[in-house]
Amino acid sequence: MTSDSSSAQQIWIYDTTLRDGAQREGLALSIDDKLQIARRLDRLGIPFIEGGWPGANPKDVQFFWQLQEVPLTQAELVAFCSTRRPGTTAAEEPLLQPILAAGTRWVTIFGKSWDLHVTSGLNTTLDENLAMIRDTIEYLRAQGRRVIYDAEHWFDGYKHNAAYALATLKTAIGAGAEWLVFCDTNGGTLPHEIARIVQEVRHSLGDQTVRLGIHTHNDSETAVANALAAVMEGARMVQGTINGYGERCGNANLCSLIPNLQLKLGFDCVSPAQLAQLTETSRFVSEVVNLAPDDHAAFVGLSAFAHKGGIHVSAVERNPLTYEHIPPDQVGNCRRIVISDQAGLSNVLAKAQSFGITLDKQDPTCRQILQRLKLLESEGYQFEGAEASFELLMREALGQRSRPFTIRGFQVHDDMVPGAESIHSLATVKLTVNGQDILEAAEGNGPVSALDAALRKALITFYPEIASFYLTDYKVRILDGAAGTSAKTRVLIESSNGVQRWTTVGVSGNILEASYQAVVEGLEYGLLLQQARTAIAAST
Repeated sequence: MTSDSSSAQQIWIYDTTLRDGAQREGLALSIDDKLQIARRLDRLGIPFIEGGWPGANPKDVQFFWQLQEVPLTQAELVAFCSTRRPGTTAAEEPLLQPILAAGTRWVTIFGKSWDLHVTSGLNTTLDENLAMIRDTIEYLRAQGRRVIYDAEHWFDGYKHNAAYALATLKTAIGAGAEWLVFCDTNGGTLPHEIARIVQEVRHSLGDQTVRLGIHTHNDSETAVANALAAVMEGARMVQGTINGYGERCGNANLCSLIPNLQLKLGFDCVSPAQLAQLTETSRFVSEVVNLAPDDHAAFVGLSAFAHKGGIHVSAVERNPLTYEHIPPDQVGNCRRIVISDQAGLSNVLAKAQSFGITLDKQDPTCRQILQRLKLLESEGYQFEGAEASFELLMREALGQRSRPFTIRGFQVHDDMVPGAESIHSLATVKLTVNGQDILEAAEGNGPVSALDAALRKALITFYPEIASFYLTDYKVRILDGAAGTSAKTRVLIESSNGVQRWTTVGVSGNILEASYQAVVEGLEYGLLLQQARTAIAAST
């Protein structure tokens, strides 16, 4: 897909996760990470994927080389760079040679729009900045490249010196740029300002053939709204990142922008089948970059279509439109019924159905499950965040819980050295599997790690699939802080098999006991999921 296609309703999505997104604090991408993400974005139907700044680091150079060997299937890979430096020529500028070597058809060049940045940042004249823009674009065009011009700090520049900011755009157009992208680099502009300025610029540029784009940051929590405002005023390229990753507060979140543009405003971004991959893509990228997914993210979050209140659940069961703004499957997500002490029978019945369990409202077991739920939550359990534990509870009440192993006991010994960065722990577990008693020990860098390792070591011979299970998150909460060291502790453990995630809970006055409960149920539930997948595979 390229920008050669013409449609009034077409929005050209430009992903910069691999460059701008990678500038997020705590996020680091290997070459393999970047390749995985690029190919997943290609599958999603993203037209433009910004790969990075070739020449800025060896990693990006290798990334572009590898994609020359095995190109993307439909997306345009884009190289990113600045204009030449003051007092040189583009032909002599060393920064531009790796851009050409990257071999991409499209190049994005950013230049200064704000006179303050020109005189104070670049320490050059306003005229020289215009020459830098013109010379760089003309040079790249002469080398056969098509150019997207990112007008950096555009809105700040326009508000401080509109005449000069417009002169930079007209210079880029005259030099051969095919796209002008307005960048809210500091993220401080509000939607009404975005709309007004884009409208004024369109009027000032007149009947130019160049097309307009928008690039927003989230420092004022308005990045998505700002991008939508620009589109409503004529912008047809939208730049952003998956999950809103980016420097400081992040970039415009494509996982919100794409469905808003396509489902709410009627623009074409990707095909409906590709849109249904959005949730999967969001979670895939979060796994690759090793950041926990935002469960409350719009459209793609685990809780985006979660219903907790009994009245809500009853209404949604009758008609989803009552509490859902779109069908969740349009973005590849699904409805969830949350179980908590606020639940009613509707929640229990709906949750049972989601587990593949058939329950009759008149069955006394329903009320028993509800009463058990409320009792446990009063003791500190939290099942809305631990649905795996609730399914095990429900199956136990129904006599459907087949325990794959039984714990007979465990011990954990810690070696703590003052000043040491970690605790060396040794865990011993005794359990029974298929009538066979097993005694096993393992070490870890803490008591929970050691206990988990010992359990796995004891079970792996009987259940090899456990090798694919791993802990993804560990949360501890003190429930009654006023009780001091005798306070109850709640532990939530999230596990994954690389395809699914599930959470289990444990509560005790002893943090190790609470952790043990959650770890054991996490392994048991993982085996239950594996059994279900095996049964489905056997039936097809």
